[in-house]
This record gives sequence, structure tokens and C-alpha cells, in this order.
Amino acid sequence: MQFFFSQDLQSGNPGSSRRTSFSSNASDNDRPHQRGAEPAYSFIGMHCIFDQCKASVTVVKFGHMSSDLLAYGASDGTLTVCTVSEPPSVMTELKGHSKDVTDFDFSSNNQYIASSSMDKTVRVWVISKGLCIRVIYGVSAQSCIRFHPVNNNFLSVGNANKEVTVFNFSTGRIINKTVLDSEVTSMDHDHTGQLIFCGDAQGCIYSIRMNSHTGALSRSHRHRSTSKHKSPVTTVQYRSFSLLARGPVLLTCTQDGNLSFFRSGVAMKEWERGCHPYPYTHLGQCVALEIQGYLTLRCSLKLNPRIHSIRASFCPLLSLEKGEYIVTGSDDSNVYFYDLTRPKHTCVNKLQGHRFSVIGVAWNHGENLLASSDFYGTVIVWKRSKTS
Repeated sequence: MQFFFSQDLQSGNPGSSRRTSFSSNASDNDRPHQRGAEPAYSFIGMHCIFDQCKASVTVVKFGHMSSDLLAYGASDGTLTVCTVSEPPSVMTELKGHSKDVTDFDFSSNNQYIASSSMDKTVRVWVISKGLCIRVIYGVSAQSCIRFHPVNNNFLSVGNANKEVTVFNFSTGRIINKTVLDSEVTSMDHDHTGQLIFCGDAQGCIYSIRMNSHTGALSRSHRHRSTSKHKSPVTTVQYRSFSLLARGPVLLTCTQDGNLSFFRSGVAMKEWERGCHPYPYTHLGQCVALEIQGYLTLRCSLKLNPRIHSIRASFCPLLSLEKGEYIVTGSDDSNVYFYDLTRPKHTCVNKLQGHRFSVIGVAWNHGENLLASSDFYGTVIVWKRSKTS
């Protein structure tokens, strides 16, 4: 097991064959392009590397509201919890799943992790003790999981049996469930916890209403895929505000390379009538409209089809930038940054350091560190340049 620090990596002291450039000349389609005085998502180097895992790292996430707590799940069933503060170290390795970890989520206080797996189970772990305190058995592969953002006693889980199920975190009992039209592949809650957004194996996006007190579910809206090839949705990520949409937005990514950026069409009417641009100050007005869950495609980007189930993520908001930036892994071993609003020069930066397909990406709460994971078990934490 090796942990490399950013100062060593920039000076080349580790002596590995790993590439460490942070942008490069490429074809006209993905040559990094910048505008204005402020570089878009530039990085000064690698902060650290975790390379003890010997299996594909399928998902990587930072702790809830945390700048240094990092975890990643792998295809060998392990979950590894680390700290990236200097010196970076592995805190605990959670072993119990017998097949791929498909997803996991931190509780709001970062004391627990709930994980889903191809082995048909959901497991709940106490991080400090490294122990599994609950196993919930299902009849099919469990593909995605989220703690409720307001009521942490609820766990929302999507599975290969087309079901979205709400479990009681304390007892493991089923509270409610709803059935979609295809295998559930990804999900995210809105910030109020009253909506669950789900993606399925056919490329469709669903809005599901959820009662934050009872856990009751009801399907609200389905956005049909416009792709000729029905491709699994690998990423569904919600953001409560966007400069571009001036309201709540949703990012989706499919395995055939379609990145889509949605807004709530109903909520936009309220924003355009003069509602304050930051939803936290007018929740009563804006959420009442947003709760209907209607999605309007704002913009999209077509990338090359992916061999692996590669994830994407929103980038931090930059006050001086007007675009909508996302970051995603790729099969060519690079990490790419795109502005979805640009018809040309869409790629604004790329990071080179992995030697295999990059599958997962995640920002920390401070938005100064980006973690990326690859097909052969390496996790790189990149350090972002300071911006004005």
C-alpha cells in the first residue's frame, strides 16, 4: 500500500510510470479550451493516491459535508474508508459483500455508511468500528442507495427488479415501494427529500414523490429517452441551484455517452416571476412547484459510448463563469471537464494520471479536491488550484 503526497508527485519522487500531466493537446473535439481571466477547473497536481485495492473501484464519494473523509467501493465487495488530510491513510476496510459494491451513501453525521451490492443485499456499517450492523436481503441485485436528506431513518434503494424501496434504517423493514418500467440503475434525492429522481436501464428518468414523514411513494413523472439505443443511466445527480437554469437542475449520464442537463419546467415559471435566485430563501414558494417533478431538457452533450458504467458529476459553481460544468471519467483513462453550454470547445480541461478506464468521480465539500477511481483499483485525489 502506498500513499503519495502532492509535493512528491509534482517533483516526480515516487518514480512510478504513472503519468502526471494535467492538460494536454488533443484533437479539436477535446482540446482543453479556456475563456476569460479565470481558468476553468485547473489543478496543481495530485494530492494523494490510494492503490491498495486490487479490484475495479466502482464508486467513490466524500463524506457528507466533509472535506477529508473519503470512501470507495469495489467489484470485490469491499468498502474502503480513508482520510485525505495529511498524512492520508486508510481508516477501515468494510468486508461483507460477496459481489460488486454498486453504490453507497454516508449518513448526515458520517457515522454510518449504507451500501448496495450485486449480491442482492443492502448493508449498514458503523464507520468508527468497521462493523456491519444490519443486512437487508433482497431477491435481486441492489443497484443504488441514498439516505433521506432530512429524515436519516429512511433508506431509498433501487434494484434490478424494477423497484424503488424505502427501508426503515433502524429496523431494516420495508416502509413502502413503487415499481418502475425497467431495472433501476441510479438515483438521487432533491434537497427537501420530497422527490427521488431515478434512472433506469432503458435510459428513462423518473420523478417520484416521497412523504418525508411516512416514507410513502408515488410516481410523478417519467422523462422518456430520446436516444435510439436504450442505454442504462449511470448517473443521476440533483443540484438545488444553477446559474444557467436559475433554479433546481438534474444531471444525467447514460452508458452510451449522453450527458443531459434538466431543469424543473414548472419551477422555472416561479423563478422567472422574480423569485429570489437562491432557493434556500424561498422554499415555501419554489418547492411547492418543484415538487411536481416535471423535467425540461436544458442542454445535452454526446460523448463516445462507454464500455464501462462510468459516472459524471456537477462541478463547483464559479461566480464568474456562465456555463454549466461537469466532470466525468472515460475509457481512455482521462478525467474530462465539459461545459454543456458550449456548441464548440466543449472540453475545458482534462486530467491525466490513471492508466485504466476512469469510472468514478467525486468532489469534497470544500470543492478543492476531486477524487477519481479506475478499473484496476487506483483512486487519485487531485488538488484544485485556488481561484479568486
